[in-house]
Amino acid sequence: MAGMPHVADHLAELTGFRDRDVLDTTLVAVLRDLLRPLAVTVCHQVGDGARQRWLMRARLADGDVAASADSVWAELDELPKLDAFPARLDCLRRQEPVEVAGTTHVTCFPLLTDLDAVGVLEIASHSALDADQLRTVSSLLRVYRNVQGLLDYSERDMLTGLLNRKTFDDAFYKTCAASAEGQVSAEARREARRGMKAYLGIIDIDHFKRVNDNHGHLIGDEVLLLLSRLMRASFRFHDRLYRFGGEEFVVLLRCASDSHARRAFERLRAATERYAFPQVGRITVSIGFTDVRMGDNPSVAFERADKAVYWAKAHGRNLVAEHAALVARGELLEGQKTGDVELF
Repeated sequence: MAGMPHVADHLAELTGFRDRDVLDTTLVAVLRDLLRPLAVTVCHQVGDGARQRWLMRARLADGDVAASADSVWAELDELPKLDAFPARLDCLRRQEPVEVAGTTHVTCFPLLTDLDAVGVLEIASHSALDADQLRTVSSLLRVYRNVQGLLDYSERDMLTGLLNRKTFDDAFYKTCAASAEGQVSAEARREARRGMKAYLGIIDIDHFKRVNDNHGHLIGDEVLLLLSRLMRASFRFHDRLYRFGGEEFVVLLRCASDSHARRAFERLRAATERYAFPQVGRITVSIGFTDVRMGDNPSVAFERADKAVYWAKAHGRNLVAEHAALVARGELLEGQKTGDVELF
């Protein structure tokens, strides 16, 4: 019982955050403190199909001052394949702990959500974990799963599973690598050296009111759900996808150039146009996007992308419009207010 206050302190630490990145970092820190292993690593499974990879979310080795992690903007092909770590893969598939004995003993635990296994907790130690240590890990992972569930409930749109609007502002500053005070992160500096820029896009379903009026709201909800799946297939695993409400969706992404961003949005537009939506048939989307500029806040960048969407809807719909290109052609003025455009 003497150790109970110590464990309780760690439980309080683990449940005290509402940020997934911090949660993973806290989990490895708590387990290193309690178990004193050689290393603790949290890895998530990212990508689809044969291109699935391991993304290291947090790792602490004995003697490390701070946790390390893969870049949140890493390209998928830069990350290790699942079969590069057989024990992790076995754990992920079986959804139960897997132990590998050797010079270094490795124990993998599945990271479960309410729906599936999303990753693996890996503990490297000099010898096998004893029964008390295994119970400690199991208990902490139940707490971790519960916190993840609460985050999903508060951060996700219940229909589509995409992120919801209230998480957007924080993600905007993280994605754009600048805080509200104008500080630039180390991640931002690395991305700047790679020539990467942040972009914000707004996706609006054309004539969506007609879908609800002609087919009912249940079919309308199915269209929204299917579009969210097309979005996941069209963008990369680290791009942030949102449903803001109704038929309005938002994307935050990083690309090397305006043309790369346009291709990403065109990919979604074309995929939507080709898709046969059950009972509805052809659906199209209008998309407006903008680069995120130094000094931008979420509302300023959003307003530029919104102007581009209105322009697309006023000029035939089923278009991708870039704000800067419209301004350069004289189609929009930099300070022009969004006009009254019939959206439905």
